[in-house]
Amino acid sequence: MTGLYFLLIVLGAIVVYSILTFFMQKRIVNNLTEDEFRAGYRKAQLIDVREPNEFDAGHILGARNIPLSQMKQRQQEIRNDKPVYLYCQSGMRSGRAAQMLRRKGYRDLHQLQGGFKKWSGKVKKKK
Repeated sequence: MTGLYFLLIVLGAIVVYSILTFFMQKRIVNNLTEDEFRAGYRKAQLIDVREPNEFDAGHILGARNIPLSQMKQRQQEIRNDKPVYLYCQSGMRSGRAAQMLRRKGYRDLHQLQGGFKKWSGKVKKKK
């Protein structure tokens, strides 16, 4: 019976953590539709936080690849005085990248709602 209580407590903690993370991300990063994203990303820093093999398979024209796994080491490559437009495959990793950047003082953060899989604009692929 105590094992069941322990399991319920752990599951409850996971649910609470997930809900808090969801609401924190809504405050930290501005989710943009594809049209809104397209309207502003040319005047901003466009960062693809997917891994290099995903980036090479296809990315938004003009994007720089700074994978989430390297964000802490390469964060200095991103200017603090310009808007930052982030995207990943589905929106999860870009949300985590926005949280990291927010903790480092970045404020003008935006992400593509639905991620790259919802993008219908121009795409560049490595040969």
